Amino acid sequence: MMDLPFRRLVVPVLAMTLVVVASNILVQYPFEPFGLGDYLTWGAFTYPVAFLVTDLTNRRYGVGTARRLVIVGFVIAVVLSIALATPRIALASGTAFLVGQLLDITVFNRLRRQTWWRAPLVGSVIGSALDTALFFSLAFAGDADMSGPVELFGTTLPLWQSLAIFDFAVKMLVALVALLPYGALMGAIVPVERAEKAPV
Repeated sequence: MMDLPFRRLVVPVLAMTLVVVASNILVQYPFEPFGLGDYLTWGAFTYPVAFLVTDLTNRRYGVGTARRLVIVGFVIAVVLSIALATPRIALASGTAFLVGQLLDITVFNRLRRQTWWRAPLVGSVIGSALDTALFFSLAFAGDADMSGPVELFGTTLPLWQSLAIFDFAVKMLVALVALLPYGALMGAIVPVERAEKAPV
């Protein structure tokens, strides 16, 4: 029989691995609709779901299990990403993932007893900001293919910086949209200590 901590991690780890690996692949493809190919990649739409997975795990099982999820998810995602993406993108993604997600967990845990939407939203915003800065600088700074000049709001920036700005904007949009499933699942994903105390 599986021990309880491992059983708690199975579904979140599978979900997290799927999100991070998909994002590592999709970040290599520009988002061409609406002429946004120079500003956005497809990975911007999938990666923020990682924060939802972490926040739901944190809500259900607490900060310790959420941190274990991030560590296990980090190892699995980096190994799989090296096979599916470039090693530089995989390592950049792993570093940004680890730092951003651990920061999200800390912020979420401090705000979890406030208004229901505050912990997931603030944690995602702060974690995403650091994650975006780390990922794009580690993955693309100095890369000639990603450093061509792009005009953005009257300023010329390297391509990877414009991608980072739009990526963060999409993450903020997804963080707001993710409040819908988070709020909808709050009744079903009850903190485990509360569920254990509930009458049978």
